Amino acid sequence: MNVDPDDSHDPLEAATQATRSLQGLSTELTARVPQLLEAMRSVGTGLELHSTLDRICETAAELADARYAAIGVVDEEGKGLSDFVTYGVSDKVADRIGHRPDGHRGLLGALIHDPAPVKLADLTSDPRFAGFPPGHPPMRTFLGVPIRVQGEIFGNLYLTEKNGGGDFNDYDLHMVRVLATEAGIAIGNARLYEAARQRERWIDGSVAVTTALLSGGDADDALTVVAEQARRLADAAAGIVMLPAAEGGLEIVAVSSAQPVTSLGAVAPPESPVVAKLLAGEAVFMTDAATDPRVITRLAARYGPSMMLPLQSGGRVLGALATPRARGARQFSEAERTLATQFAAQAALALIMAEAQRDRERLAVYEDRDRIARDLHDLVIQRLFATGMMLEGAQRRSLVPAVQDGVGKAVDELDVTIQEIRTAIFALQQGPAEAPSGLRTRVLREINMAAVPLGFKPGHRFHGPVDTVVSELTGKNLIAALREALSNAFRHAQASRIDVVVDATVKLPDGTDGVRLTVADDGVGIPDGGRRSGLRNLARRAESLGGSSVCEPGIGEDGQGTTVRWEAPL
Repeated sequence: MNVDPDDSHDPLEAATQATRSLQGLSTELTARVPQLLEAMRSVGTGLELHSTLDRICETAAELADARYAAIGVVDEEGKGLSDFVTYGVSDKVADRIGHRPDGHRGLLGALIHDPAPVKLADLTSDPRFAGFPPGHPPMRTFLGVPIRVQGEIFGNLYLTEKNGGGDFNDYDLHMVRVLATEAGIAIGNARLYEAARQRERWIDGSVAVTTALLSGGDADDALTVVAEQARRLADAAAGIVMLPAAEGGLEIVAVSSAQPVTSLGAVAPPESPVVAKLLAGEAVFMTDAATDPRVITRLAARYGPSMMLPLQSGGRVLGALATPRARGARQFSEAERTLATQFAAQAALALIMAEAQRDRERLAVYEDRDRIARDLHDLVIQRLFATGMMLEGAQRRSLVPAVQDGVGKAVDELDVTIQEIRTAIFALQQGPAEAPSGLRTRVLREINMAAVPLGFKPGHRFHGPVDTVVSELTGKNLIAALREALSNAFRHAQASRIDVVVDATVKLPDGTDGVRLTVADDGVGIPDGGRRSGLRNLARRAESLGGSSVCEPGIGEDGQGTTVRWEAPL
Protein backbone atom coordinates (compact mmCIF):
# COMPACT_ATOMS: atom_id res chain seq x y z
CA MET A 1 0.00 0.00 0.00
CA ASN A 2 1.26 3.47 -0.83
CA VAL A 3 -0.45 6.24 1.11
CA ASP A 4 1.06 9.71 1.05
CA PRO A 5 -0.82 12.65 2.57
CA ASP A 6 1.11 14.95 0.23
CA ASP A 7 -0.87 13.57 -2.72
CA SER A 8 -3.83 15.80 -1.94
CA HIS A 9 -4.05 19.35 -0.67
CA ASP A 10 -7.45 18.51 0.84
CA PRO A 11 -6.90 16.60 4.12
CA LEU A 12 -10.39 15.09 4.01
CA GLU A 13 -9.81 13.79 0.47
CA ALA A 14 -6.44 12.43 1.53
CA ALA A 15 -8.06 10.55 4.41
CA THR A 16 -10.72 9.18 2.07
CA GLN A 17 -8.11 7.98 -0.46
CA ALA A 18 -6.05 6.48 2.31
CA THR A 19 -9.01 4.55 3.68
CA ARG A 20 -10.07 3.34 0.22
CA SER A 21 -6.57 2.12 -0.45
CA LEU A 22 -6.99 -0.40 2.38
CA GLN A 23 -9.37 -2.41 0.19
CA GLY A 24 -7.93 -5.58 -1.23
CA LEU A 25 -5.16 -5.86 1.33
CA SER A 26 -4.54 -8.66 3.79
CA THR A 27 -7.13 -10.10 6.12
CA GLU A 28 -5.19 -8.77 9.13
CA LEU A 29 -5.27 -5.19 7.91
CA THR A 30 -8.87 -5.43 6.76
CA ALA A 31 -9.87 -6.71 10.20
CA ARG A 32 -8.35 -3.61 11.77
CA VAL A 33 -10.36 -1.19 9.62
CA PRO A 34 -13.21 -0.88 12.21
CA GLN A 35 -10.58 -0.08 14.84
CA LEU A 36 -9.13 2.57 12.53
CA LEU A 37 -12.54 4.11 11.87
CA GLU A 38 -13.28 4.22 15.60
CA ALA A 39 -9.87 5.85 16.17
CA MET A 40 -10.61 8.46 13.50
CA ARG A 41 -13.98 9.16 15.11
CA SER A 42 -12.35 9.55 18.52
CA VAL A 43 -9.69 11.93 17.21
CA GLY A 44 -12.29 14.17 15.57
CA THR A 45 -14.27 14.85 18.77
CA GLY A 46 -13.63 17.99 20.82
CA LEU A 47 -12.22 21.36 19.89
CA GLU A 48 -9.75 22.27 22.62
CA LEU A 49 -6.26 22.03 21.09
CA HIS A 50 -4.24 20.49 23.90
CA SER A 51 -6.91 17.92 24.77
CA THR A 52 -7.06 17.08 21.05
CA LEU A 53 -3.31 16.39 21.05
CA ASP A 54 -3.66 14.24 24.17
CA ARG A 55 -6.48 12.29 22.52
CA ILE A 56 -4.44 11.76 19.31
CA CYS A 57 -1.52 10.36 21.32
CA GLU A 58 -3.71 7.96 23.27
CA THR A 59 -5.65 6.83 20.17
CA ALA A 60 -2.47 6.27 18.14
CA ALA A 61 -0.94 4.21 20.94
CA GLU A 62 -4.03 2.01 21.14
CA LEU A 63 -4.22 1.66 17.35
CA ALA A 64 -0.59 0.55 16.96
CA ASP A 65 -0.49 -1.30 20.32
CA ALA A 66 2.38 0.94 21.51
CA ARG A 67 3.38 1.62 25.09
CA TYR A 68 4.41 5.22 24.52
CA ALA A 69 3.22 7.97 22.16
CA ALA A 70 4.12 11.61 21.71
CA ILE A 71 3.48 14.57 19.44
CA GLY A 72 6.25 17.07 18.87
CA VAL A 73 4.80 20.42 17.76
CA VAL A 74 7.18 22.23 15.41
CA ASP A 75 7.83 25.89 16.27
CA GLU A 76 6.98 28.73 13.91
CA GLU A 77 10.55 28.95 12.59
CA GLY A 78 10.53 25.23 11.75
CA LYS A 79 13.81 24.71 13.61
CA GLY A 80 12.70 23.06 16.85
CA LEU A 81 9.79 21.98 19.01
CA SER A 82 7.49 24.47 20.73
CA ASP A 83 5.50 21.79 22.57
CA PHE A 84 5.83 18.09 23.36
CA VAL A 85 2.72 16.11 24.35
CA THR A 86 3.18 12.56 25.67
CA TYR A 87 1.15 9.45 26.46
CA GLY A 88 2.32 6.58 28.67
CA VAL A 89 4.94 8.62 30.54
CA SER A 90 3.87 9.19 34.14
CA ASP A 91 4.25 12.56 35.84
CA LYS A 92 6.89 11.05 38.14
CA VAL A 93 8.98 9.86 35.18
CA ALA A 94 8.48 13.20 33.37
CA ASP A 95 9.74 15.07 36.45
CA ARG A 96 12.75 12.76 36.63
CA ILE A 97 13.58 13.40 32.97
CA GLY A 98 13.24 17.17 33.46
CA HIS A 99 13.57 19.32 30.35
CA ARG A 100 11.50 18.07 27.43
CA PRO A 101 13.01 17.63 23.94
CA ASP A 102 13.59 20.84 22.01
CA GLY A 103 14.05 19.16 18.63
CA HIS A 104 17.40 20.80 17.92
CA ARG A 105 19.31 17.52 17.65
CA GLY A 106 18.94 13.76 17.53
CA LEU A 107 16.32 11.71 15.75
CA LEU A 108 13.50 14.11 16.64
CA GLY A 109 15.46 17.01 15.19
CA ALA A 110 16.15 15.05 12.00
CA LEU A 111 12.43 14.35 11.53
CA ILE A 112 11.71 18.10 11.78
CA HIS A 113 14.00 18.84 8.85
CA ASP A 114 12.98 15.71 6.90
CA PRO A 115 9.31 15.06 7.77
CA ALA A 116 8.82 11.56 6.38
CA PRO A 117 7.47 8.30 7.87
CA VAL A 118 10.12 6.34 9.79
CA LYS A 119 9.95 2.75 11.11
CA LEU A 120 12.86 1.44 13.14
CA ALA A 121 13.42 -1.88 14.86
CA ASP A 122 15.97 -0.28 17.20
CA LEU A 123 16.12 3.50 17.34
CA THR A 124 19.32 3.42 19.45
CA SER A 125 21.22 1.95 16.47
CA ASP A 126 20.11 4.72 14.10
CA PRO A 127 22.97 7.13 13.30
CA ARG A 128 20.68 10.08 14.00
CA PHE A 129 20.07 8.93 17.59
CA ALA A 130 21.70 11.26 20.16
CA GLY A 131 21.03 9.34 23.38
CA PHE A 132 18.45 9.51 26.15
CA PRO A 133 18.61 12.01 29.02
CA PRO A 134 19.05 10.65 32.58
CA GLY A 135 15.87 9.08 33.96
CA HIS A 136 14.42 8.38 30.50
CA PRO A 137 12.70 4.97 30.18
CA PRO A 138 14.34 2.51 27.76
CA MET A 139 12.89 2.51 24.25
CA ARG A 140 13.79 0.39 21.21
CA THR A 141 11.12 0.08 18.52
CA PHE A 142 10.09 3.37 16.92
CA LEU A 143 7.47 4.67 14.51
CA GLY A 144 7.36 8.30 13.36
CA VAL A 145 4.77 9.93 11.10
CA PRO A 146 4.45 13.63 10.15
CA ILE A 147 1.22 15.49 10.87
CA ARG A 148 0.19 18.12 8.32
CA VAL A 149 -2.43 20.82 8.84
CA GLN A 150 -3.69 22.40 5.62
CA GLY A 151 -0.59 21.22 3.79
CA GLU A 152 1.86 22.65 6.35
CA ILE A 153 3.89 20.58 8.78
CA PHE A 154 2.37 20.86 12.27
CA GLY A 155 4.58 18.30 13.96
CA ASN A 156 5.38 14.62 14.18
CA LEU A 157 3.59 11.70 15.82
CA TYR A 158 6.00 9.30 17.55
CA LEU A 159 5.25 5.78 18.80
CA THR A 160 7.71 3.59 20.71
CA GLU A 161 7.86 0.20 22.38
CA LYS A 162 5.46 -2.20 20.68
CA ASN A 163 3.66 -4.16 23.38
CA GLY A 164 4.71 -7.79 23.57
CA GLY A 165 8.28 -6.97 22.51
CA GLY A 166 7.68 -7.21 18.77
CA ASP A 167 8.44 -4.67 16.03
CA PHE A 168 6.07 -2.25 14.39
CA ASN A 169 5.01 -3.68 11.02
CA ASP A 170 3.87 -2.11 7.77
CA TYR A 171 0.25 -2.46 8.82
CA ASP A 172 0.93 -0.32 11.89
CA LEU A 173 2.61 2.27 9.69
CA HIS A 174 -0.29 2.39 7.23
CA MET A 175 -2.89 2.72 9.99
CA VAL A 176 -0.98 5.45 11.84
CA ARG A 177 -0.45 7.41 8.61
CA VAL A 178 -4.20 7.42 7.96
CA LEU A 179 -4.78 8.45 11.58
CA ALA A 180 -2.21 11.25 11.22
CA THR A 181 -4.16 12.61 8.26
CA GLU A 182 -7.37 12.66 10.30
CA ALA A 183 -5.41 14.18 13.18
CA GLY A 184 -4.36 17.02 10.88
CA ILE A 185 -8.03 17.81 10.21
CA ALA A 186 -8.88 17.70 13.92
CA ILE A 187 -5.91 19.88 14.83
CA GLY A 188 -6.87 22.39 12.12
CA ASN A 189 -10.38 22.67 13.54
CA ALA A 190 -9.04 22.93 17.08
CA ARG A 191 -6.61 25.64 15.99
CA LEU A 192 -9.41 27.69 14.44
CA TYR A 193 -11.52 27.29 17.57
CA GLU A 194 -8.59 28.13 19.85
CA ALA A 195 -7.72 31.21 17.78
CA ALA A 196 -11.32 32.44 17.97
CA ARG A 197 -11.43 31.90 21.73
CA GLN A 198 -8.07 33.58 22.15
CA ARG A 199 -9.19 36.66 20.21
CA GLU A 200 -12.38 36.76 22.29
CA ARG A 201 -10.38 36.66 25.54
CA TRP A 202 -8.10 39.49 24.43
CA ILE A 203 -11.09 41.59 23.34
CA ASP A 204 -12.77 41.00 26.71
CA GLY A 205 -9.52 41.96 28.42
CA SER A 206 -9.31 45.19 26.45
CA VAL A 207 -12.89 46.02 27.44
CA ALA A 208 -12.07 45.37 31.11
CA VAL A 209 -9.03 47.64 30.93
CA THR A 210 -10.92 50.43 29.17
CA THR A 211 -13.73 50.21 31.74
CA ALA A 212 -11.26 50.33 34.63
CA LEU A 213 -9.36 53.30 33.21
CA LEU A 214 -12.50 55.31 32.43
CA SER A 215 -14.34 54.48 35.65
CA GLY A 216 -12.88 57.53 37.37
CA GLY A 217 -11.12 55.45 40.05
CA ASP A 218 -7.56 55.69 41.26
CA ALA A 219 -5.05 55.80 38.38
CA ASP A 220 -2.66 53.38 40.11
CA ASP A 221 -5.44 50.85 40.57
CA ALA A 222 -6.36 51.17 36.89
CA LEU A 223 -2.74 50.49 35.89
CA THR A 224 -2.80 47.40 38.11
CA VAL A 225 -5.83 46.21 36.15
CA VAL A 226 -3.79 46.59 32.94
CA ALA A 227 -0.99 44.49 34.45
CA GLU A 228 -3.39 41.83 35.75
CA GLN A 229 -5.26 41.48 32.46
CA ALA A 230 -2.05 41.35 30.40
CA ARG A 231 -0.60 38.65 32.65
CA ARG A 232 -3.79 36.55 32.47
CA LEU A 233 -4.29 36.88 28.73
CA ALA A 234 -0.66 36.22 27.80
CA ASP A 235 -0.44 33.28 30.24
CA ALA A 236 2.64 35.01 31.62
CA ALA A 237 4.46 34.80 34.94
CA ALA A 238 3.98 38.54 35.44
CA GLY A 239 2.32 41.60 33.99
CA ILE A 240 4.35 44.79 34.35
CA VAL A 241 3.41 48.38 33.49
CA MET A 242 6.20 50.94 33.16
CA LEU A 243 5.93 54.70 32.77
CA PRO A 244 8.65 57.27 31.94
CA ALA A 245 10.69 58.15 35.04
CA ALA A 246 11.54 61.72 35.98
CA GLU A 247 15.28 61.01 35.72
CA GLY A 248 14.89 59.15 32.42
CA GLY A 249 14.25 55.52 31.65
CA LEU A 250 11.14 53.58 32.61
CA GLU A 251 9.80 53.13 36.14
CA ILE A 252 7.78 50.05 37.15
CA VAL A 253 4.49 51.45 38.47
CA ALA A 254 2.25 48.36 38.49
CA VAL A 255 3.00 44.64 38.79
CA SER A 256 0.78 41.57 38.74
CA SER A 257 2.61 38.39 39.76
CA ALA A 258 2.02 35.19 41.70
CA GLN A 259 5.40 35.76 43.36
CA PRO A 260 6.11 38.47 45.97
CA VAL A 261 6.56 41.84 44.27
CA THR A 262 9.93 43.47 44.92
CA SER A 263 10.43 45.40 41.69
CA LEU A 264 7.72 48.06 42.18
CA GLY A 265 9.37 51.46 41.85
CA ALA A 266 12.50 50.10 40.15
CA VAL A 267 13.77 52.07 37.16
CA ALA A 268 15.19 50.63 33.94
CA PRO A 269 17.90 53.15 32.94
CA PRO A 270 17.66 55.19 29.73
CA GLU A 271 20.92 53.70 28.42
CA SER A 272 19.28 50.26 28.20
CA PRO A 273 18.84 49.20 24.54
CA VAL A 274 15.43 47.76 25.43
CA VAL A 275 14.28 51.04 26.99
CA ALA A 276 15.50 52.99 23.98
CA LYS A 277 13.48 50.80 21.62
CA LEU A 278 10.35 50.96 23.75
CA LEU A 279 10.50 54.75 24.07
CA ALA A 280 10.95 54.89 20.29
CA GLY A 281 7.68 52.97 19.91
CA GLU A 282 9.21 49.61 18.95
CA ALA A 283 8.19 46.25 20.43
CA VAL A 284 10.87 43.97 21.87
CA PHE A 285 10.49 40.17 21.86
CA MET A 286 12.92 37.91 23.71
CA THR A 287 13.33 34.14 23.68
CA ASP A 288 15.07 34.25 27.09
CA ALA A 289 15.06 37.53 29.00
CA ALA A 290 17.53 36.23 31.59
CA THR A 291 20.29 35.77 29.00
CA ASP A 292 19.37 38.37 26.38
CA PRO A 293 22.38 40.69 25.90
CA ARG A 294 20.09 43.71 25.47
CA VAL A 295 19.01 43.48 29.12
CA ILE A 296 21.49 45.35 31.34
CA THR A 297 19.59 45.14 34.64
CA ARG A 298 18.88 42.22 36.96
CA LEU A 299 15.12 42.72 36.79
CA ALA A 300 14.66 39.97 34.18
CA ALA A 301 16.89 37.34 35.80
CA ARG A 302 13.97 35.02 36.66
CA TYR A 303 12.17 35.23 33.31
CA GLY A 304 12.37 33.44 29.97
CA PRO A 305 10.29 34.26 26.85
CA SER A 306 9.14 37.88 27.10
CA MET A 307 7.09 40.44 25.21
CA MET A 308 7.81 44.12 25.88
CA LEU A 309 5.37 46.39 24.10
CA PRO A 310 5.17 50.19 23.91
CA LEU A 311 1.98 51.77 25.19
CA GLN A 312 1.54 54.20 22.32
CA SER A 313 -1.35 55.90 20.58
CA GLY A 314 -1.32 58.55 17.90
CA GLY A 315 2.48 58.54 17.84
CA ARG A 316 2.72 59.28 21.58
CA VAL A 317 4.51 56.74 23.80
CA LEU A 318 2.99 56.70 27.29
CA GLY A 319 5.02 53.84 28.70
CA ALA A 320 5.51 50.11 28.19
CA LEU A 321 3.86 46.80 29.00
CA ALA A 322 5.91 43.65 29.73
CA THR A 323 4.55 40.09 29.90
CA PRO A 324 7.42 37.70 30.70
CA ARG A 325 6.99 33.97 31.12
CA ALA A 326 8.99 31.74 33.44
CA ARG A 327 12.29 30.29 32.27
CA GLY A 328 11.74 27.16 30.20
CA ALA A 329 8.16 28.10 29.31
CA ARG A 330 6.95 27.94 25.71
CA GLN A 331 7.68 30.80 23.35
CA PHE A 332 5.03 33.34 22.40
CA SER A 333 3.35 32.50 19.11
CA GLU A 334 2.96 34.98 16.29
CA ALA A 335 -0.77 35.19 17.02
CA GLU A 336 -0.08 35.97 20.69
CA ARG A 337 2.39 38.69 19.71
CA THR A 338 -0.16 40.28 17.38
CA LEU A 339 -2.98 40.14 19.93
CA ALA A 340 -0.76 41.51 22.71
CA THR A 341 0.36 44.38 20.49
CA GLN A 342 -3.27 45.26 19.74
CA PHE A 343 -4.08 45.00 23.46
CA ALA A 344 -1.24 47.40 24.32
CA ALA A 345 -2.46 49.89 21.71
CA GLN A 346 -6.00 49.72 23.10
CA ALA A 347 -4.71 50.16 26.66
CA ALA A 348 -2.68 53.20 25.55
CA LEU A 349 -5.73 54.75 23.91
CA ALA A 350 -7.73 54.13 27.09
CA LEU A 351 -4.93 55.74 29.13
CA ILE A 352 -5.06 58.87 26.97
CA MET A 353 -8.85 59.02 27.24
CA ALA A 354 -8.66 58.51 31.01
CA GLU A 355 -6.01 61.22 31.28
CA ALA A 356 -8.22 63.65 29.36
CA GLN A 357 -11.19 62.69 31.53
CA ARG A 358 -9.17 63.27 34.71
CA ASP A 359 -8.00 66.64 33.36
CA ARG A 360 -11.61 67.68 32.82
CA GLU A 361 -12.60 66.45 36.25
CA ARG A 362 -9.58 68.16 37.82
CA LEU A 363 -10.48 71.42 36.10
CA ALA A 364 -14.04 71.15 37.37
CA VAL A 365 -12.71 70.50 40.89
CA TYR A 366 -10.39 73.52 40.71
CA GLU A 367 -13.23 75.73 39.52
CA ASP A 368 -15.43 74.46 42.33
CA ARG A 369 -12.65 74.99 44.86
CA ASP A 370 -12.16 78.56 43.64
CA ARG A 371 -15.89 79.20 44.04
CA ILE A 372 -15.89 77.72 47.55
CA ALA A 373 -12.82 79.76 48.50
CA ARG A 374 -14.46 82.97 47.23
CA ASP A 375 -17.67 82.21 49.10
CA LEU A 376 -15.77 81.46 52.29
CA HIS A 377 -13.78 84.68 52.01
CA ASP A 378 -16.51 87.02 50.79
CA LEU A 379 -19.45 85.69 52.78
CA VAL A 380 -18.56 83.42 55.67
CA ILE A 381 -15.51 85.28 57.02
CA GLN A 382 -17.19 88.66 56.67
CA ARG A 383 -20.27 87.46 58.53
CA LEU A 384 -18.19 85.84 61.25
CA PHE A 385 -16.15 89.04 61.59
CA ALA A 386 -19.33 91.12 61.82
CA THR A 387 -20.76 88.71 64.39
CA GLY A 388 -17.56 89.01 66.41
CA MET A 389 -17.80 92.80 66.42
CA MET A 390 -21.44 92.61 67.56
CA LEU A 391 -20.46 90.30 70.38
CA GLU A 392 -17.63 92.61 71.44
CA GLY A 393 -20.09 95.50 71.58
CA ALA A 394 -22.48 93.42 73.67
CA GLN A 395 -19.60 92.46 75.95
CA ARG A 396 -18.76 96.10 76.65
CA ARG A 397 -22.37 96.96 77.37
CA SER A 398 -22.97 94.06 79.72
CA LEU A 399 -22.60 94.66 83.47
CA VAL A 400 -22.64 90.94 84.42
CA PRO A 401 -19.09 89.50 84.72
CA ALA A 402 -20.21 85.96 83.81
CA VAL A 403 -21.81 87.22 80.63
CA GLN A 404 -18.71 89.23 79.76
CA ASP A 405 -16.52 86.12 80.22
CA GLY A 406 -18.86 83.96 78.15
CA VAL A 407 -19.03 86.47 75.33
CA GLY A 408 -15.25 86.92 75.43
CA LYS A 409 -14.75 83.16 75.00
CA ALA A 410 -17.19 83.13 72.09
CA VAL A 411 -15.26 85.96 70.40
CA ASP A 412 -12.00 84.06 70.87
CA GLU A 413 -13.56 80.94 69.31
CA LEU A 414 -14.73 83.04 66.37
CA ASP A 415 -11.18 84.34 65.87
CA VAL A 416 -9.83 80.78 65.85
CA THR A 417 -12.55 79.72 63.42
CA ILE A 418 -11.72 82.62 61.09
CA GLN A 419 -8.04 81.61 61.10
CA GLU A 420 -8.92 77.96 60.30
CA ILE A 421 -11.18 79.03 57.46
CA ARG A 422 -8.40 81.21 56.05
CA THR A 423 -6.07 78.20 56.21
CA ALA A 424 -8.66 76.14 54.34
CA ILE A 425 -9.02 78.91 51.74
CA PHE A 426 -5.26 78.90 51.19
CA ALA A 427 -5.28 75.10 50.75
CA LEU A 428 -8.18 75.32 48.30
CA GLN A 429 -6.35 77.87 46.19
CA GLN A 430 -3.12 75.83 45.96
CA GLY A 431 -2.46 73.98 42.74
CA PRO A 432 -0.74 70.60 42.56
CA ALA A 433 2.53 72.16 41.39
CA GLU A 434 2.60 74.37 44.48
CA ALA A 435 2.37 71.45 46.89
CA PRO A 436 5.46 71.22 49.09
CA SER A 437 7.50 68.05 48.86
CA GLY A 438 7.70 67.39 52.61
CA LEU A 439 5.57 64.45 53.77
CA ARG A 440 4.48 66.32 56.92
CA THR A 441 3.18 69.25 54.87
CA ARG A 442 1.41 66.96 52.42
CA VAL A 443 -0.33 65.19 55.30
CA LEU A 444 -1.43 68.53 56.76
CA ARG A 445 -2.70 69.60 53.39
CA GLU A 446 -4.85 66.46 53.08
CA ILE A 447 -6.20 67.04 56.60
CA ASN A 448 -7.06 70.67 55.83
CA MET A 449 -8.71 69.65 52.58
CA ALA A 450 -10.80 67.04 54.39
CA ALA A 451 -11.90 69.58 57.00
CA VAL A 452 -14.15 71.38 54.49
CA PRO A 453 -16.53 68.48 53.70
CA LEU A 454 -16.24 67.02 57.22
CA GLY A 455 -17.24 70.26 58.94
CA PHE A 456 -14.39 69.90 61.43
CA LYS A 457 -10.64 69.52 61.32
CA PRO A 458 -9.20 66.08 62.16
CA GLY A 459 -6.57 65.97 64.89
CA HIS A 460 -3.03 65.02 63.94
CA ARG A 461 0.30 63.93 65.45
CA PHE A 462 3.71 63.09 63.99
CA HIS A 463 6.38 60.84 65.47
CA GLY A 464 9.90 60.72 64.11
CA PRO A 465 11.58 62.52 61.20
CA VAL A 466 8.84 61.78 58.66
CA ASP A 467 10.21 64.29 56.14
CA THR A 468 13.67 62.73 55.93
CA VAL A 469 13.38 58.95 56.43
CA VAL A 470 10.27 58.07 54.41
CA SER A 471 11.04 57.35 50.74
CA GLU A 472 9.20 59.13 47.95
CA LEU A 473 7.44 55.92 46.81
CA THR A 474 6.25 55.03 50.31
CA GLY A 475 5.27 58.65 50.99
CA LYS A 476 3.25 58.81 47.79
CA ASN A 477 1.33 55.67 48.73
CA LEU A 478 0.88 56.86 52.34
CA ILE A 479 -0.74 60.09 51.11
CA ALA A 480 -3.03 58.09 48.82
CA ALA A 481 -3.94 55.82 51.75
CA LEU A 482 -4.65 58.85 53.97
CA ARG A 483 -6.86 60.37 51.29
CA GLU A 484 -8.76 57.08 50.94
CA ALA A 485 -9.21 56.71 54.71
CA LEU A 486 -10.41 60.31 55.17
CA SER A 487 -12.76 59.92 52.20
CA ASN A 488 -14.24 56.74 53.73
CA ALA A 489 -14.68 58.54 57.07
CA PHE A 490 -16.50 61.43 55.37
CA ARG A 491 -18.74 59.32 53.14
CA HIS A 492 -19.61 56.42 55.42
CA ALA A 493 -18.53 56.88 59.05
CA GLN A 494 -20.71 59.85 60.16
CA ALA A 495 -17.89 60.65 62.57
CA SER A 496 -17.61 63.67 64.87
CA ARG A 497 -13.93 63.06 65.64
CA ILE A 498 -11.01 61.83 63.55
CA ASP A 499 -7.40 61.45 64.69
CA VAL A 500 -4.51 61.05 62.23
CA VAL A 501 -1.11 59.76 63.40
CA VAL A 502 2.00 59.34 61.23
CA ASP A 503 4.75 57.40 63.02
CA ALA A 504 8.12 56.94 61.30
CA THR A 505 9.71 55.12 64.26
CA VAL A 506 7.92 51.77 64.10
CA LYS A 507 9.34 48.31 63.51
CA LEU A 508 7.45 46.07 61.11
CA PRO A 509 6.77 42.40 62.01
CA ASP A 510 9.84 41.28 60.02
CA GLY A 511 12.06 43.68 61.97
CA THR A 512 12.55 46.29 59.24
CA ASP A 513 12.09 50.00 59.86
CA GLY A 514 8.73 51.30 58.73
CA VAL A 515 6.20 54.08 58.82
CA ARG A 516 2.68 53.66 60.17
CA LEU A 517 -0.38 55.71 59.30
CA THR A 518 -3.28 55.50 61.72
CA VAL A 519 -6.66 57.08 60.96
CA ALA A 520 -9.18 56.57 63.77
CA ASP A 521 -12.77 57.83 64.04
CA ASP A 522 -15.78 57.53 66.36
CA GLY A 523 -18.32 56.86 63.60
CA VAL A 524 -20.69 54.01 62.92
CA GLY A 525 -17.99 51.50 61.98
CA ILE A 526 -17.96 49.12 59.02
CA PRO A 527 -21.42 47.58 58.46
CA ASP A 528 -21.74 43.88 57.76
CA GLY A 529 -21.99 43.28 54.03
CA GLY A 530 -20.90 46.84 53.22
CA ARG A 531 -18.59 47.68 50.32
CA ARG A 532 -14.93 47.19 51.06
CA SER A 533 -13.32 48.24 47.80
CA GLY A 534 -11.62 51.19 49.50
CA LEU A 535 -10.17 48.94 52.20
CA ARG A 536 -8.94 46.52 49.54
CA ASN A 537 -7.21 49.42 47.79
CA LEU A 538 -5.45 50.32 51.04
CA ALA A 539 -4.32 46.71 51.55
CA ARG A 540 -3.13 46.41 47.95
CA ARG A 541 -1.02 49.55 48.23
CA ALA A 542 0.60 48.37 51.44
CA GLU A 543 1.24 44.83 50.20
CA SER A 544 2.84 46.10 46.98
CA LEU A 545 5.46 47.77 49.19
CA GLY A 546 5.89 44.82 51.55
CA GLY A 547 3.60 46.21 54.27
CA SER A 548 0.05 45.63 55.48
CA SER A 549 -3.24 47.36 56.23
CA VAL A 550 -5.78 46.29 58.87
CA CYS A 551 -8.99 47.65 60.42
CA GLU A 552 -9.49 47.80 64.19
CA PRO A 553 -12.07 49.25 66.63
CA GLY A 554 -12.42 53.04 66.64
CA ILE A 555 -11.98 55.73 69.29
CA GLY A 556 -15.63 56.15 70.19
CA GLU A 557 -17.27 54.87 73.34
CA ASP A 558 -16.79 51.09 73.74
CA GLY A 559 -14.61 51.04 70.62
CA GLN A 560 -17.25 52.53 68.35
CA GLY A 561 -15.98 53.61 64.96
CA THR A 562 -13.06 52.39 62.86
CA THR A 563 -9.28 52.57 63.08
CA VAL A 564 -7.32 52.01 59.88
CA ARG A 565 -3.70 51.03 60.52
CA TRP A 566 -1.59 51.19 57.35
CA GLU A 567 2.15 50.50 57.43
CA ALA A 568 4.98 49.94 54.98
CA PRO A 569 8.79 49.86 54.92
CA LEU A 570 10.55 53.23 54.88
